[in-house]
Amino acid sequence: MEIIRPLEYGVEAAVTWCAAALLRGAIIAFPTETFYGLGAKYDNPLPLERIYTIKNRPQNKAMPLIIGQRELLGLVAEAVPPAAERLMNRFWPGPLTLILPAKANLSRYITAGTGTVAVRIPGTSFAQTLAAAVEFPITATSANISTHPPAASADAVSRYFNDHIDAVIDCGRTPGTVPSTIVDATRERPVVLRRGVIPEEEVLLALQA
Repeated sequence: MEIIRPLEYGVEAAVTWCAAALLRGAIIAFPTETFYGLGAKYDNPLPLERIYTIKNRPQNKAMPLIIGQRELLGLVAEAVPPAAERLMNRFWPGPLTLILPAKANLSRYITAGTGTVAVRIPGTSFAQTLAAAVEFPITATSANISTHPPAASADAVSRYFNDHIDAVIDCGRTPGTVPSTIVDATRERPVVLRRGVIPEEEVLLALQA
């Protein structure tokens, strides 16, 4: 496992390296604005399967994605309901994950057979910089073994995965307090499925605007 420190390597060079590695089928751990996530190209089944294996992740749990621009939603979402648009306008980029109707051909490793996809544009972080530099969605499932605490540092990622992933992008500790808020926007009235950085009250206010 390579350890890449953008402060030494250069952010632009680190992003270029990661983009090429993802295209080759690598799995990379990178910091988001909450915790470290495990990244792979959204439509490459081999690294997606590896992520489930190394995390010991149940096959019925879907894999969240990050994107760098809304235009990429068309690759993974069948539709974007008006309520979801309101939430995107208010909270993206940021720690709000939206559940949307998935494209029929989207990998089962992403949807877990739910017919939905979880996606967000991350807030200020290496994850945001990387997502903005590539033209495809990237997985961003938490960099931990399932049922264990999410990793807030590159050292924690290394302890979990050692050489089972290809690289970790070490930008120091993340805020590492609570994860992104998850909202199911496939329903007529969106529902907060997981409380996170963005309070439920703020989500509900944005929906009423």
